[in-house]
Order: sequence, then C-alpha cells, then structure tokens
Amino acid sequence: FFFFDTCQLSSCYPLLRSSQFKTPRIFSSLSGSLVSSTKQIMEGEVIKVCITGAAGQIGYSLIPLVASGQAFGPNQRLELHLLDIPVAEQSLKGVVMEIEDGAYPLVTKVVAGTDPMELFKGIHWAIFVGGFPRKAGMERKELISQNCRIFKEQGRALNEVADPTVKSLVVANPANTNCFILSQNAPKIPKENFTAMTRLDHNRARTQLALKAGVL
Repeated sequence: FFFFDTCQLSSCYPLLRSSQFKTPRIFSSLSGSLVSSTKQIMEGEVIKVCITGAAGQIGYSLIPLVASGQAFGPNQRLELHLLDIPVAEQSLKGVVMEIEDGAYPLVTKVVAGTDPMELFKGIHWAIFVGGFPRKAGMERKELISQNCRIFKEQGRALNEVADPTVKSLVVANPANTNCFILSQNAPKIPKENFTAMTRLDHNRARTQLALKAGVL
C-alpha cells in the first residue's frame, strides 16, 4: 500500500512513470491520474505573481490560496514574489520558511524583499495588499496622501520592469484611489489591466439601502 502526499507529487513523478514501480491493481487508476496531473503541473508555463504587504495578516492568509492553486488554477505553476517594507523584513523571512515547509508543488521559486524594482521584474500578476493603514483620528485625505507616495513609487517600478501585460489587483484602501494612482504612474500598461477590490464597499452600500427600504 502506498500513500501519496499531494504536496510531494512533483518529486514522485519520475518514480511513478518508472517501469520498476509496481502498485496493487486497486491503485492502478490512482497512480495513472497522479502521473497525468503531475505531468501537467511540471510541463505548464510558469507565471510570476507578486504580493505586496506579504508579511501582513491579509497577505499571510492570501499566500496559501495562491500557492495551492486556488487563485490561478490547480495546474498553474508559479513563481512567488513577496514584497514588504523594511521593518517587516524579518517577518517576511518567516513567511518564506512557511511556504518552503508547505512544499507546494505549484511553486517553483520564492523571491522576497523590500525593493519593488527587484520584486516586480517580469511579473505577470500583482496583488497590492500593502498600504498605509488608517490610524485613529486620521482623516481620509491624510490616508490618501500617505498611500499616494507608496503607489506612485510602485506604479513607476511596475511600468519599468514588469511584464507589459501585467494584471494588477489593488486591495489596500482606499482601493479605488490607490488603483488610479498606480495606473497613472504606469502609462505603458493598458488601463484595463488595473482593477480595485471594492466589493466590501459595494456590499455595505447594498446593506444600507436594504435597511433604509426595510427589506432586510
């Protein structure tokens, strides 16, 4: 009897396809499907995905979803680029170690650091989770001012070194404003390649309207 850890399929592939590898009949179809799916993973094109604010709570929760194939598909191999600010560098190293411990078969490489010019090189997808958080007593214009500096810098880096077809999703609030600033500083990249995750605002607006109308 053989137990296959799905996180180690890529290392099992040469063994599974070997004529010397014998399995009981009950496992023949299982081993065949494992070989087929693992071969697809190994032969697929590798995409580069960057997550900013990777050492934060949202980034930390998002990374396993991306690494396990729930974001880009179960056979899509990827190279993870993790960006955060210098004060979070030690925490970022811990995140990298946890990814290594997970032995995700889809992850071909992990690059981590604090310089967007390095982390954005050749990326195909960027998820902007990192941003300046709103603090007690801070007005919205102050929040926008702080994030404007961040997204100007990252937009320019994206424009200069990322793949020209890179797709960007902005999560950090105010997401729509940050997304606009990012796109304006990356003129080489098509505007339709930028989007902001404003579903929370959408849901809140719907709820308030429903409460006002008395239908909730």
